[in-house]
Amino acid sequence: MEKHPIYPERVRKIPRQFSWVDHRLVREHHIDRLSHPAAALYLFLVTVGDARGLSYYSDGILSDRLGMDGNTFTQAREQLTRRGLIAYKRPLYQILALDCYRQTVMMPAPRNATGELQSLATIFKQNGEGAP
Repeated sequence: MEKHPIYPERVRKIPRQFSWVDHRLVREHHIDRLSHPAAALYLFLVTVGDARGLSYYSDGILSDRLGMDGNTFTQAREQLTRRGLIAYKRPLYQILALDCYRQTVMMPAPRNATGELQSLATIFKQNGEGAP
């Protein structure tokens, strides 16, 4: 079947600013494994990211723009991070390349409330297990 645009005068063109969505998001079923809030956050971050997929939008602005409460927003961000679709280090977001995506769920490195990496000794202490 030969395809023809319904509105040829409105065929989309890549704009001057960098923004695109990798078709593998659908073809490889990444989007099928996301909640609606996570998919919305991913689309927003892809849209506002620069050529390297970086964005400095604050959590407050993102959650407001997407109409999410803080808990829903945090869960969406964590889901994207666990799935290896984004990286987050406050205040920076990075959309990650899909060609490096692993089918297994990626566990983020343990971090404290300020986003700093935690040592194993700290993790054991928090779990009441003492130092290794």
